Amino acid sequence: MVALTESIQRIFIGFALAIIIGSILGILIGVSKIADETLGTLVIALQSVPSIVWLPLAMVMLGGGAASILFVVVLGGTWPMTMNMRMGMKNVQPILLRAARTMGYNRSELVWKVMIPASIPSAITGARLAWAFAWRALMAAELIGRGGLGRTLMDARDFFNMELVIAIMIIISVIGLIMEYLVFRKIEKRVLAKWGLSKA
Repeated sequence: MVALTESIQRIFIGFALAIIIGSILGILIGVSKIADETLGTLVIALQSVPSIVWLPLAMVMLGGGAASILFVVVLGGTWPMTMNMRMGMKNVQPILLRAARTMGYNRSELVWKVMIPASIPSAITGARLAWAFAWRALMAAELIGRGGLGRTLMDARDFFNMELVIAIMIIISVIGLIMEYLVFRKIEKRVLAKWGLSKA
């Protein structure tokens, strides 16, 4: 129970940070051509690097505690959130932008009142992917790091406690299913219905 609580705390903190950082980066890249050509290219490059690869560097910089694991979790979720937010900003229907300009919106109002609201469906997809990548990154980091379900799984393996190994695998899967079916699908259904992209 302690290991489960520790993992849940880590994933929610890391996921929240990934959503915030990824949204900010995605909006910046989506509205600025210079940022897209520079920072956007860097994000694409970093996205191809598995999150767990950062753990040794994080452990050197932050020590072998919870901070290094949290760092890996945040990285795992940030890049998919960034790219989906960017895509949403880039794919805003031109007619919406023309209509807003006709109404006298300046660039700042276009971003906050038109582009960001129109990007919400893409942001929901980004959040779902961010959760999946962050959750996987957490489990991988805990296998090597300290505490949480991942460390407990490794300890159970070392002591040949296969019942505990299977139990932890089931817990990990159930948490993933809960987030998918009870959180993200419900949010997505409401958002798509509100934006007129699906039936209510």
